[in-house]
Amino acid sequence: MSLHQRRGIHVDQSELLCTKGCGFYGNTAWQGLCSKCWREENQREKQRQIQEDWALAERLQREEEEAYATRHQRAQSQPAITPFNKFEERKTKEKSSKVNTVTKFFTPSTKTPPKKDTGAADAQSTPSSSSSASRQPIPHSDRATREFIDFLKSVKSGREIFKQCRAFTEDMVYKRDMGADELSEWVQDFYQNLSDRLQNQFKGSTEHVERVMDEVEKYMMTRLYTEVFCPETTDDEKKDLAIQKRIRDLHWVTIEMLCVPVDEEIPEVSDSVVKAITDIIEMDSKQVPKDKLACITRCSKHIFNAIKVSKKEAASADDFLPTLIYIVLKANPPRLQSNIQYITRFCNPSRLMTGEDGYYFTNLCCAVAFIEKLDGQSLNMSSEEFELYMSGQASPNWPRPTAASASSADGAALTQVHSSLDLLTGLGERQERVVEKARQLESDLIDWTDEVEQKVQSALESFPLDTQTSSAIDSENVENELLPPPLQPQVFAG
Repeated sequence: MSLHQRRGIHVDQSELLCTKGCGFYGNTAWQGLCSKCWREENQREKQRQIQEDWALAERLQREEEEAYATRHQRAQSQPAITPFNKFEERKTKEKSSKVNTVTKFFTPSTKTPPKKDTGAADAQSTPSSSSSASRQPIPHSDRATREFIDFLKSVKSGREIFKQCRAFTEDMVYKRDMGADELSEWVQDFYQNLSDRLQNQFKGSTEHVERVMDEVEKYMMTRLYTEVFCPETTDDEKKDLAIQKRIRDLHWVTIEMLCVPVDEEIPEVSDSVVKAITDIIEMDSKQVPKDKLACITRCSKHIFNAIKVSKKEAASADDFLPTLIYIVLKANPPRLQSNIQYITRFCNPSRLMTGEDGYYFTNLCCAVAFIEKLDGQSLNMSSEEFELYMSGQASPNWPRPTAASASSADGAALTQVHSSLDLLTGLGERQERVVEKARQLESDLIDWTDEVEQKVQSALESFPLDTQTSSAIDSENVENELLPPPLQPQVFAG
């Protein structure tokens, strides 16, 4: 990547392609190669290593045989400790065991784990539980299994595909202690072998094959997510913390420094920027590599829309990458490196090699690499100014210091102190005004209370209450003889 003065970040599109010149998108995690060339390079390296092991084993055997022959000639009169044919048989067995071990380490086995499920032949049944399933979210795994079974009902040989996928995921449980690269190779080999068989079955119907492979990836990665995402055998977590700290330290980078052609004052542009940030953050909540890629793709499309509205013309690739860098800096996505590594290791390789998903993912990898190597020259500033901003001793948002103090960190710190003192003075004056107003309000409330009491008292005096005596019937001095006699009950003859 190179930076043109005041033209922002520029990346030649050829730099995004595989360095072998095959035409597919490359990846920094694969040393600039695409997944196909990376696998071929790995296979050649492993074959070379196996051949070197063979040559070493044969050389050691010859040396042992020569040493044995020499000792045998010197001890003709003594009984032989070990017959030569037995010695040769033992050495051959050791050599074969060593070679087989190396080959088995790099080559996936088609055998299932020792404990087999007798009901595996029935694709309509729910797969049996395993130690892997017990370590991952059960609802997600069960739902993915049901959806996968429903999908395979309409696929020819669907039962066989399900059996192979389930056996593979259960076998992966026994390999959780392997390195991430070995786990990735196992999964990629399974993808490749299954894809080749589906190509023969569907007679070159690429669309049908891709649809089946998408469902296979969804089922397998949902079940294996907790086993293979950010495994303990890698330093993914350490890289996550490093890139998060790096982005936090770069919080001062402005949209002008990156020459991003986006005007956030426009409501539609601001809305697209917020949606792009939301999508890139949402990537961490997904479990399937395809779904994580979909988040990156949606984020990128919102970026293109923001550029288009701001410039009132179609966005170019030179506009897209700086804006993507800006979005990543504003979002600081959680577990960014782990998500990139997870997609790289376990995504269907054809999706990363071509198409818009592969293009946007490659640009995201370039954006992260740019952030890791960002320096003053990349932002059109001196190295000294860049270090001041990174250390927090200065900020582009602070007032510019005088010429005498701008040359040193002490001058920048003194300017900051004066600015803080001015701010504190203003706050003190505002506090005094607030206290004065509060006291005035308290006095007004007291006066209002007194005034209300006086008015109430005046009203009571002007209109006294009527306190006339009660009527005779309610009085206690009523004479009994003046009252009518009480009613007496009368009995009538029936």
